[in-house]
Amino acid sequence: MWEYEHSAETTVPREALWRSWSDPNRWPEWNPGIETFELDGPFAPGTTFRMTSPDGDTVQLRFVEIVDGELWSDVFLGDGLEVLTQHRLVALPSGATRVVYRTEITGPAADTLGREIGPQITADFPEVVAGLIAHAGQG
Repeated sequence: MWEYEHSAETTVPREALWRSWSDPNRWPEWNPGIETFELDGPFAPGTTFRMTSPDGDTVQLRFVEIVDGELWSDVFLGDGLEVLTQHRLVALPSGATRVVYRTEITGPAADTLGREIGPQITADFPEVVAGLIAHAGQG
């Protein structure tokens, strides 16, 4: 298994953060790693979607869990790997919110291929989280 987590704290209201997350068609506005986005249904478990990066790579994922206002997860399956990414909003005692992106790579190829692609997949997490916070703070 390979895993990585990045988080940041913000005073932007959780509701605003969730609005930015729960409108996937607008993700390219604040996520610099998404050039184009195609959604095959509602923002709900089981729905598949495709994201194309600025360099032209397209990946298909599926929403696997959504807890309104708290978290959503997606999964990519392929080549002996399962790449699960969880996106969470954690209320802090101070009134701030911690935004968490966590990726786990499991499967027969996780110890080899996972170690290779994991850092590539998660390299932009700090920039993406910062973009989410900035976008949500504007609305």
